[in-house]
Amino acid sequence: MALSEASLCLNHMLLSNSSSNFGKQRNLGLVQFHHSLRTLGNGIKRCGFRSISFCSTDRTNLTKRSCLLSCKCQRADRVSGLTADDGRPASLSINGKTNVSNVQELNELLQSDGEGVASGDTNGGGTVGGRKGIEEEAWDLLKESVVYYCGNPIGTIAASDTSSSSILNYDQVFIRDFIPSGIAFLLKGEYDIVRNFILHTLQLQSWEKTMDCHSPGQGLMPASFKVRTVPLDGDNSVTEDVLDPDFGEAAIGRVAPVDSGLWWIILLRAYGKCTGDLSVQERVDVQTGIKMILKLCLADGFDMFPTLLVTDGSCMIDRRMGIHGHPLEIQALFYSALLCAREMLAPEDGSADLIRALNNRLVALSFHIREYYWIDMKKLNEIYRYKTEEYSYDAVNKFNIYPDQIPSWLVEFMPCRGGYLIGNLQPAHMDFRFFSLGNLWSIVGGLATVDQSHAILDLVEEKWSELVADMPLKICYPALEGQEWRIITGSDPKNTAWSYHNGGSWPTLLWQLTVACMKMNRPEIAEKAVMLAERRLSRDKWPEYYDTRRARFIGKQSRLFQTWSIAGYLVAKLLLANPSAAKVLITEEDSELVNAFSCMLSANPRRKRGRKGFKQPFII
Repeated sequence: MALSEASLCLNHMLLSNSSSNFGKQRNLGLVQFHHSLRTLGNGIKRCGFRSISFCSTDRTNLTKRSCLLSCKCQRADRVSGLTADDGRPASLSINGKTNVSNVQELNELLQSDGEGVASGDTNGGGTVGGRKGIEEEAWDLLKESVVYYCGNPIGTIAASDTSSSSILNYDQVFIRDFIPSGIAFLLKGEYDIVRNFILHTLQLQSWEKTMDCHSPGQGLMPASFKVRTVPLDGDNSVTEDVLDPDFGEAAIGRVAPVDSGLWWIILLRAYGKCTGDLSVQERVDVQTGIKMILKLCLADGFDMFPTLLVTDGSCMIDRRMGIHGHPLEIQALFYSALLCAREMLAPEDGSADLIRALNNRLVALSFHIREYYWIDMKKLNEIYRYKTEEYSYDAVNKFNIYPDQIPSWLVEFMPCRGGYLIGNLQPAHMDFRFFSLGNLWSIVGGLATVDQSHAILDLVEEKWSELVADMPLKICYPALEGQEWRIITGSDPKNTAWSYHNGGSWPTLLWQLTVACMKMNRPEIAEKAVMLAERRLSRDKWPEYYDTRRARFIGKQSRLFQTWSIAGYLVAKLLLANPSAAKVLITEEDSELVNAFSCMLSANPRRKRGRKGFKQPFII
């Protein structure tokens, strides 16, 4: 459905028919999110911006930023930038078999699947028995989730589940949730919504909100924002759109989102790579936004490690799950964002020190993760024989890890072929859980070596029944149970064993898995996972997550029509159809980083501090 046509009218939103049996209720529930439909008498919307406060003296000549976004309000029936491309072949994929040639074969395949689930092929597919193909349905749902600001598309809501009586914050645009939506639109050639999202979320940086009278750090990006339509100057007949961000002060747990700024940088680079338009990343305000995020992440503190120190719940796992400290997910996104930022930063005198610090951190971070987070059968044997209480620069067991920490499940889980990066590392503590997003993005961003990247995918293949089972993909493995669950999660009723973030299965992780497989030229793994997901996603109404060890049940508190479940599937399909498109997300090590890493390995890191000529910016 082209959003530039009269289908944006309010009456059509209320009366349009969907080929699925839930379309009417969804459209009724979505009216409140399409703010561009609330037009004035003359069909024109006004928009207002709240003031932005800057708390740093090094931004005094950045007054240009106050006019960084000139809002061109227009009639709702003239909104452009989201036209659909319907030039899709009519071949079908049913139960993994493509190009069904006759009615008899079609009926046989439908009967082989109890529910008769038919899916569109990689490019969208047609219909079966009057029912839309899965991919076509997903595109319709994604476009229905679009949020408008002053008549222009700006993002997608988290979920549009009209069956739930409690909306909470699922009607907001989340930074991390929009990433697969943004990638899907980019790969489809619909660029305006991503450009608007990048520039408008940049405007929200350094917002004047506080938590217990304490302001967020300069450069922090919000977790989410909501478009609100409010009366202008007390006149109910005239309204304006305002952006209301949430930095975590309204979220459950009140945790600031560390990953939002990192995802924003990654999406910004993808936009430039996909469109060829570098003018956005070259803007003064965008360059300033990149630098502010980097300065926040590279700031000196008490921590001695090159990894980023964060609180629990500061990433995709946004509740207490024992990932405080240096969780792998944040380190993988941090490394990827540093590489992307270095590629986009304009060469100027003011950036020299920042780029130098960035390069030093990249080398130290890659060494730290590859050496101390990696585990396979060989490394597990080394840890099993560790000596403890070692005090010297020559210590082998640098973090004083006790061999008794090796859990019994890991002894059986670790295959002879394959390995992975552990979830967390702190003094006297190794979190041996497998976290999918951190491992997959370590492949995509180049944090893992080539051998390690292949070993991670080997592990996924070897342990398919545990990590994938009936629905991709476990967010972490294994789940916390019993007394361990009570202590680490605080008896969180939403994070019971094999549910939600505690071992639940998340369809949105399909797109990260697919990008990783494309980079390592192993598309068959992603194809198998997508084929598995297609059997249930549409039938189950696109849930947020699945429960139980084998992901057989829809999550007990899972929202339906979860946007990033829809978008994750679409990105996976688009990349399988065009593997070369994955390059907009992939980052590779350059020769300088490889050489620096080799020098670090060849140098003796156990030298004493008094030796001249040996300077090391980080403890490794």
